[in-house]
Amino acid sequence: MAEKSCIKRLQKEYRALCKEPVSHVVARPSPNDILEWHYVLEGSEGTPFAGGYYYGKIKFPSEYPYKPPGISMTTPNGRFMTQKKICLSMSDFHPESWNPMWSVSSILTGLLSFMMDNSPTTGSVNTTVAEKQRLAKSSLAFNCKNATFRKLFPEYVEKYNQQLLSEKLAAEQVSPELTQEENSSLMLERVPKSVGEDVKRVDAVQDRRKAKKESFPTWMMFLLVSIFGIVMALPLLQL
Repeated sequence: MAEKSCIKRLQKEYRALCKEPVSHVVARPSPNDILEWHYVLEGSEGTPFAGGYYYGKIKFPSEYPYKPPGISMTTPNGRFMTQKKICLSMSDFHPESWNPMWSVSSILTGLLSFMMDNSPTTGSVNTTVAEKQRLAKSSLAFNCKNATFRKLFPEYVEKYNQQLLSEKLAAEQVSPELTQEENSSLMLERVPKSVGEDVKRVDAVQDRRKAKKESFPTWMMFLLVSIFGIVMALPLLQL
């Protein structure tokens, strides 16, 4: 069971984070265990991690802040192994270098900085820039499959849903690479069924009217011309 000083310290740090958020870092304690914190690091621009959202956990000992926490990452990232403790000067790998003045914000800021670096350590992996970029792009989708992540970080779930909606709308836009005929056909497919049926009925009526005009009997035309000729010839016969 956590000591009272540990609980008070973590509660104080959470209030401080809520009041003054740290750039590219979000961290919240588990609702059922204040010794277990969950965090999200946002990849920095200009790095292979840009656009990535990296979810992980911090496990604090009951003696915190006099003993360091354990840190792990859940999201595949190309820099650290997942579900494995990461070796940092601020983690329980190096209790001799731990400073009780360090806090959750300083721990995660240090982790983010170390993540952007290439220095090897226990728990790190070596991957290409392309692999890191690929993992960054798929990180949010991966995180949203995790029930705990969805519960603790609803704002990121909303961000993911907005991304899906934007991608769907973009996919529905008419492609400039298609021909005019293909685009017209695509647009016609998007017309509501009832409207499409009305258009077809109007076209059918116009076709029937056109057919009637074109099918005027030839014999009727010949008869009319003959009658007209006879009428014109009657005055001449009387003479």
